[in-house]
Amino acid sequence: MGRDTLSIVREWHEAFDVPVAPAPGIPEARAQMRLAILEEEVAELRAAVEAGDMTEVLDALCDIQYVLDGTFLEFGMHGIKQAAMEEVHSSNMSKLGADGRPVLREDGKVLKGPAFRRPELAPLLSR
Repeated sequence: MGRDTLSIVREWHEAFDVPVAPAPGIPEARAQMRLAILEEEVAELRAAVEAGDMTEVLDALCDIQYVLDGTFLEFGMHGIKQAAMEEVHSSNMSKLGADGRPVLREDGKVLKGPAFRRPELAPLLSR
């Protein structure tokens, strides 16, 4: 099995002297740029989907993941990413309805069921 995406992107950050923060925080000098890049990549995904171009969809999805992992690195949250993802997953699983089935909106979006609980992420940041 290959390396995880965060490790791959960290290699790029180190090779290109892009910051990797040692602890969680918002990098004031670069935060807006990171947000703009993420928005650009999502716009490219939208264009690829609308064009029905699966190669460009794949490229856009990979670029989004690359920039997202880079943002974890620059915001110093790379050390808690896995734990945070597991906590968000647990929260998302709590969206099931009382009957154990998904609660869906008309367009297919999953809604929060009666047992939904918000993810507890603050404790991860205080580690």
